[in-house]
Amino acid sequence: MIDKRVPGLDVAVAAIQDGASVMIGGFGSAGVPFGLIEALVENGARDLTLISNNAGAGEEGISALLKEGRVAKVICSYPRSPGSIWFERRYEAGEVALEIVPQGTLAERIRTAGAGLGGFFTPTGYGTLLAEGKEVRMIDGKGHVFETPLSADFALIRADAADRWGNLRYRATARNFNPLMAMAARHTIVEAREVLDEPLPPETVVTPGIFVSSVTAGMAQGGVQGGVQA
Repeated sequence: MIDKRVPGLDVAVAAIQDGASVMIGGFGSAGVPFGLIEALVENGARDLTLISNNAGAGEEGISALLKEGRVAKVICSYPRSPGSIWFERRYEAGEVALEIVPQGTLAERIRTAGAGLGGFFTPTGYGTLLAEGKEVRMIDGKGHVFETPLSADFALIRADAADRWGNLRYRATARNFNPLMAMAARHTIVEAREVLDEPLPPETVVTPGIFVSSVTAGMAQGGVQGGVQA
């Protein structure tokens, strides 16, 4: 019988090795898999390429990976968040590379990878530095830039609930990038507020288990912030 549950966060991230590309879900502090990120810090993997909405804030989450010098490159739409210092320090020292992607383009590149498509044209970024080296085309008299799919070796995502088959339900705005990233990674690891023995009601499932490799129960969302969002 299918059972994608694993006994702990450390076991869940054990397959992530040096040089891996890792998508990390969340927007602000909502839907961020803080427990899995903390386990990845303990895992010790280095030279990671991180794909996320931002490059972390404060001392936790993605910032903890940057602080420990584990990140070689960040692909994100907003690298500087309030209270963030570690991305800036690593970037200014030339220790981490950065690829800026407009937020909507980032989401669509990830969705395109998950859907098995070859890319898309968007007017966002046309005529700017973000279009350098990319195919451009006039469509209905408006300039467009061709963007390629964005996939990853792993995705670390947060869900409100998961069942043993890997089906996922999200809570409110914690949904954000998580469902897209689950579809776009070759190995999706889920930290859930609760992991159920019985199947989730089909009408509540957002991410089907076919996209999920493993699930484990996680820490309170946002660590000491008390878990107001999952």
